[in-house]
Amino acid sequence: MQGTLSDTDILRKSLHPLVGSAEDYDPLLEIVSDARFVLLGEASHGTHEFYRERAEITKRLITEKGFRAVAVEADWPDAYRINRFVRGAGNDTESIDALAGFKRFPTWMWRNADVLDFVGWLRAYNDTVPSIAKVGFYGLDLYSLHSSMEAVLLYLSKVDPEAATRARYRYSCFDHYGEDTQTYGYAAGFGLTKSCENEVVTQLLDLRRRAAEYAGRDGRVAEDEYFYTEQNARLVKNAEEYYRSMFQDRVSSWNLRDRHMAETLDSLVSYLSRPDRPGKVAVWEHNSHLGDARATQMGDAGELNVGQLVRERYGHAARLIGFSTYEGTVTAASAWDRPAERKRVRPALLDSYEALFHAMGLPRFLLSLRDDTQAVALLRQPRLERAIGVIYLPETERQSHYFYARLADQFDAVLHFDRTRAVEPLDRSAGWERGEVPETFPSGM
Repeated sequence: MQGTLSDTDILRKSLHPLVGSAEDYDPLLEIVSDARFVLLGEASHGTHEFYRERAEITKRLITEKGFRAVAVEADWPDAYRINRFVRGAGNDTESIDALAGFKRFPTWMWRNADVLDFVGWLRAYNDTVPSIAKVGFYGLDLYSLHSSMEAVLLYLSKVDPEAATRARYRYSCFDHYGEDTQTYGYAAGFGLTKSCENEVVTQLLDLRRRAAEYAGRDGRVAEDEYFYTEQNARLVKNAEEYYRSMFQDRVSSWNLRDRHMAETLDSLVSYLSRPDRPGKVAVWEHNSHLGDARATQMGDAGELNVGQLVRERYGHAARLIGFSTYEGTVTAASAWDRPAERKRVRPALLDSYEALFHAMGLPRFLLSLRDDTQAVALLRQPRLERAIGVIYLPETERQSHYFYARLADQFDAVLHFDRTRAVEPLDRSAGWERGEVPETFPSGM
């Protein structure tokens, strides 16, 4: 239903306008309180304001709340290259060099101007603090099957050449398919070829059996390198299962992916925690991964997600923050593996949360969903919610980009930016440069 005057009046009493001041996010940090996990979403993978504001919030989590890691919806090896750079341990000399690992579609998700700025800030911050207080940058996703195998082999070739030979033989199971993971998944999933499941499981177990020896060779450096390698080996195991499942059942493949991301987050926080300093992590992913799936139409269909799993395991130690927009532009593609375009985002549908927020008449605001207020009760009523991923199809927007949700059960707070603009890719195609930009659209905020 469309927001009525009474609905807008109810919401207006609970809103905190964002006016561009240094105190804008003070109420959000009160919501965070002593949480160890702050999950910061996005309603699209290509909106400048979502990236910029997540970065600003994360800076305050680091400097004021003692957060020591940023974990993102990106592949583990690519993000770990940034981790080495920001901690002063890699071979890259500039922030833009550290982003060079992001070569797989959609490159603009992490090779964009806002991420570049944040990586530069994080390196500068880390340069001012002792080693134990440096903040890391990590990936949670599982698409990097081949680069993760290469990372395992490179590590073993340096610490245990015989083990590297065994690993190379096991991973050669994939050689027939080259880099084509989807063809492997199709053939193995339908029994057209032998799967590599036993090989990748055996390799992970073999690596773990030697964990104490490998990790203890040279203090913390060796421990870091082993942790990085074990996560790659576990990723290979989970990615193999994921690619086999993706042609069978969308729900099971989605659940495999989000379970992997939640497991990686668990491993990361355990690794970073010390007896006197529990690990604290800021997570950057899409709303669809970080909002509690149990409060959505997808959850009703059997899907789970990272937000749900983190809440189930850590309870009040987690805060889930959603982002939304009403209209503007977005960087997205028209089909998978197609070039990035700057697309016009249509005004939200009338019976959506986004349209209700638009009716507030404010350009941007924060709304807490943790208090027992009339506003929270109102936002427990199911409404449409929009989700734009790396593909945006405005012609079929209702079917492609909307689902029903109960916002107050999905998130602990929501940030609304009424009109937003496309994130700026570092690699701009001609299609992006001539994308749809309204004549009156602002150059920035």
